[in-house]
Amino acid sequence: MRTLLILGGTGEARALAARAAGWRVVTSLAGRVRDPRLPEGEVRVGGFGGPEGLARWLARERVGAVVDATHPFASRISASATAAARATGVPLLALHRPGWTEEPGDDWRRVPSVEAAAAALSTLGGRVMLTTGRQSLAAFAGLGLFFLVRTVDPPSTPLPARHHLLLDRGPYTVEGEAELMREHAIDVLATKDSGGAMTAAKLVAARRRGIPVVMVDRPPMPDGVRSVSTVDKAIAWLRGIGGA
Repeated sequence: MRTLLILGGTGEARALAARAAGWRVVTSLAGRVRDPRLPEGEVRVGGFGGPEGLARWLARERVGAVVDATHPFASRISASATAAARATGVPLLALHRPGWTEEPGDDWRRVPSVEAAAAALSTLGGRVMLTTGRQSLAAFAGLGLFFLVRTVDPPSTPLPARHHLLLDRGPYTVEGEAELMREHAIDVLATKDSGGAMTAAKLVAARRRGIPVVMVDRPPMPDGVRSVSTVDKAIAWLRGIGGA
């Protein structure tokens, strides 16, 4: 039985692990979330030691395929996976859910980075709902705005002086998101284009309340990497290379 390495941490990664019949499935988690949802199959936690370490692991475990199903903003591991796959000749596929798209009534300001998001906020409002993830909070720490900061785990980086920290994990509801915005008098939402239904309710709530959204665009994928947007397409790719 050939080994499939899934670089995981997303719902798509867990769904793929459950459906990859005919493979020995190993899912790798970065270890940044304190209590992650675990997939079926084997799980390893922690880094590989860069692209060279990952290449050695692929060779040692005789990996037959790699699927990068990490968060769309996990650009470092995606780059490492690309380099390691090219060095070893192991087939690589990226599985990233589609990003969000604007709908009638939305007021989005797309920006290329969290630093650009921080720069844009001062002209849009004084009370921000911030859902860009705990590793990006330092970019907002020096701003004098109020932030409703929502993360899954407690942040270890500096926080803005005026903030309310909410530890929570989706899925969220439109009613719940709207109530949070009302309770904290939110007048602008800052988030990343993560895509998916699990956290999209905040966008609907912002639209209904007429709140502008600062949307951080995804980093580009490494050149030459094949990408699909659904688990079905990833399964079809695995079958095409002789498994699942």
